[in-house]
Amino acid sequence: MILPTVIGISESSIRAVDESYYEGALALGASHERSVFFAILPAAKSGILAAVILGVGRAIGETMAVIMVAGNQPVIPSSILSGVRTLTANIVIEMGYAADLHRLALIATAVVLFVFIMIINLSFSYLKRRMH
Repeated sequence: MILPTVIGISESSIRAVDESYYEGALALGASHERSVFFAILPAAKSGILAAVILGVGRAIGETMAVIMVAGNQPVIPSSILSGVRTLTANIVIEMGYAADLHRLALIATAVVLFVFIMIINLSFSYLKRRMH
């Protein structure tokens, strides 16, 4: 479910690169593969990185499919093959009947999830600045 997002945005950013990059690399004697990998992809790097960031954000936010696939177990897994419950699934399932301290615990879970997503976004932002 995440790959169509990443592939679509990456393809758009690659197609947005001016054709003169490719033609210039060919004119300088580069092969087709070298032209793509050393001229086109570096020019489209920021768009591809944005696609990966959006894909990671969507993967973290994807709830209902993960609930069904992961097994929706509210207990700590005893093995790597046991079912689990993700943070987003926990919030979605339990918020409807939560009251008082339970509601506060779910809000704290949302804050933890928000901080985790912010750390991921800041890490990608740092990597992007470091690449340029």
